[in-house]
Amino acid sequence: MEIAGIKLSPERGAVAILLILYAVGIVGITLPIHPDFVLLTPFNLLISLGLMLWNHPLWSRRVLWFIAIAYLIGFGAELFGVQTGLLFGDYTYGRVLGPKIWGTPLMIGVNWVMLGYAAGVAANFILPGRRWLARGGLAAGLMVALDVLIEPVAMQYGFWSWAGDVVPLRNYFGWFLVALPLECLFAAWLGGVFNKVAVALLILQFLFFLLLNILS
Repeated sequence: MEIAGIKLSPERGAVAILLILYAVGIVGITLPIHPDFVLLTPFNLLISLGLMLWNHPLWSRRVLWFIAIAYLIGFGAELFGVQTGLLFGDYTYGRVLGPKIWGTPLMIGVNWVMLGYAAGVAANFILPGRRWLARGGLAAGLMVALDVLIEPVAMQYGFWSWAGDVVPLRNYFGWFLVALPLECLFAAWLGGVFNKVAVALLILQFLFFLLLNILS
């Protein structure tokens, strides 16, 4: 891969594109360049997921099954949450994440796949060789920690809104409850996966939402 005349490995090229993508996102949202700039979020998610999976080291049925399961469980949990308010609390989605079914954006399942895979790989890097439960618990914890940064930004820019403009504590318990079995599945099935692009993407997600919280 070549960017601005510089030859890069596929991994470094993907990370370079992600750096540019998220830097543009910070500038475009905080200035703002255009009031509807944030509506490009679905494209950001799809490009991020595509670059990360493009650098997956070895494809197998288990990888495909994990992607399918993560999407269905993530989307299903959000659909249940929106319709009942029982899992995460009372919230509604805005228009930022695109088309919805029964009040739930189709793109939210993509977000669960992206974060579930990235957090799972990060746990493999941090705890190599440890038991699947330890790595699964760490990955689920990383997802909840990221959600703590996401929530204020999501409310401010219309991703979703909470009743009374207050994020209930059970939202974070709900995230952990949904993320833990997914991450344990990742750890059990894909414990040997090491994808540097996934780790870089997770770090960029933390930095992106941290900066938006500071600058907004």
